[in-house]
Amino acid sequence: MKRRDFLRAGTLLGGAGMLGSLGLSHAASGDYKALVCLYLNGGNDGNNTLIPTDGAYSDYAAARPVLALPKDSLAALSGSSAGHSFALHPALAPLAQLYNQQRLAWIANAGPLIVPSTAEQVINNAVPLPPFLMSHSDQTAMQQGWGGDADASGWGGRGLELLPTTLFNPLRAMTMNQDRTLVLGRNSGVSLMTSGGTQYWGRADLAQPQSSWTQALNTMARWQFGNDYETGFARNFGASVDDATLLVKVLAAAKAPAANFASDDLATNLRALASAMPVFKSMGYRRQVFLVSWGGFDTHFDQRGTAARTQDAQLAVVAKAVEAFDQANRASGVDLDVTTLMMTDFGRTLRPASGAGSDHAWGNHWFVLGGAVAGGQVIGQFPSLKLGGHDDGDPGGGGRMVPTTSTEQVAATLMQWMGLPDAALPSVFPTLANFSTHKLAFLRG
Repeated sequence: MKRRDFLRAGTLLGGAGMLGSLGLSHAASGDYKALVCLYLNGGNDGNNTLIPTDGAYSDYAAARPVLALPKDSLAALSGSSAGHSFALHPALAPLAQLYNQQRLAWIANAGPLIVPSTAEQVINNAVPLPPFLMSHSDQTAMQQGWGGDADASGWGGRGLELLPTTLFNPLRAMTMNQDRTLVLGRNSGVSLMTSGGTQYWGRADLAQPQSSWTQALNTMARWQFGNDYETGFARNFGASVDDATLLVKVLAAAKAPAANFASDDLATNLRALASAMPVFKSMGYRRQVFLVSWGGFDTHFDQRGTAARTQDAQLAVVAKAVEAFDQANRASGVDLDVTTLMMTDFGRTLRPASGAGSDHAWGNHWFVLGGAVAGGQVIGQFPSLKLGGHDDGDPGGGGRMVPTTSTEQVAATLMQWMGLPDAALPSVFPTLANFSTHKLAFLRG
C-alpha cells in the first residue's frame, strides 16, 4: 500500500470511535434496519427509465425523436398509478418484475427544493431556488443533504446522530468508496467498507493479530501526542484500525449470498454488502446507512447503444445487480430490514442534445426496494412530457422539469422508518417544514 493510500484510508475510516471489544459475540437483534443508498453517478436519464405507455407516450416520442424507446420494447408495469400506465427501459425488466411483485415503487419527479415550486414560478424568479443547480458535484452533495454552507454533513449522517441512543452501534455510517456526503454526520465520521475487505494495511494482516506487522500497526494506532493536530489524526487513525479490524471479522463470518451476482464493480459491492448485513444483524446491530455509488450516467452524447458507457448498457448492469441483491436479502432473512433507495445527481433534458444524448436538468425518477416497501405504485406527480409544458422550468423549453417531490421529503420518510423522532426532523431536514407532507406513502405500516 502506498503511503498516501495508507493515510487516506486512515482519514476516511475514522468514524465509529474507539470500539472496545472487537469480538462478534453480541446478542442478535430483532430490530435491525439498514438503508442502502444506490447513487448513480452523473445523472441518470429518468425520461428513458420510467416511461408512460398511455396517451402521454406520444408526447414523449415527439419530444425526443432520437432517444425515445420503441413502445413495444418496454418492460410493462402492472396496473396504473399517478394517473398513467407505465413501463421501464427494457434493460430494467428485472426491476419491472419486482414492481409487479409489489416489492419496488417509483418516486416521480423528485429533486432538491427549498419551497414547493411551479415551473412558472421558477421561470419568473418568484421562488427561492437551491444553489448550484445542474452542477454535478454540488448537486450530488445537495441530493445527499448538503445545504450549500459550511456544514458538509449529509441527511443520513445527521439522522443517525439524532436517533435514540438505544439504536446506536459501531459502523453506523458506511460508504463503499471515497464518496461520503450522505453518511457524514456533524459530529461523527464515516467508515469504509470495500468488497475486498480492509484486511491488509501494507504488510499488516488484521486477520493475524499476533503478527509483528499487525502489532506494530496497533501500537501506532495508540500513539499519544501533545499537538492538537497530531492528536486528532492519531484519534482518527486509531478508530480506523479498530473499524478495519472489526470489518475483517465481519467479512470472515459472512456467508456467500444465495443469489447469482455478476463480476462487475456494482455487483461485487452489493454482493459484499448482502453477505455482511446478516452478520451485523446477528451481532445485535440496530441501525446502519450504506452509500454505494456507481456508474457514469453523464450521457451528453451517444446515450443509446451497446457500448459500456451508454445508458442502455449501464441500466442493464444496475438491474442485474439490484435483482441479485434483493434475492440475497430475501434468502438471508433481512428482507424486511433492508430498504434500498436509488437516486442520482439530477434528471436530464427531455429535448435531446446535439450528440444524441441529453443535458443536465433537475427533477428525476427514483426507486425504493425491499420488503418494507409498499411497491407496485408510482408516488408523486408525473410531469407532462411536452417541451415547454407546465412542468418545464426551462425558459427555452428544453424539458428541465421542476421537481414536485423534494429530496428531503423522500429522505425524511426513510429516516423516520429508521426511527428518527419527529422532534429531530428540523435539524436533519431544514427545509422540510416548508412542505405539507413529511412522510410519503412508499413504505408499509
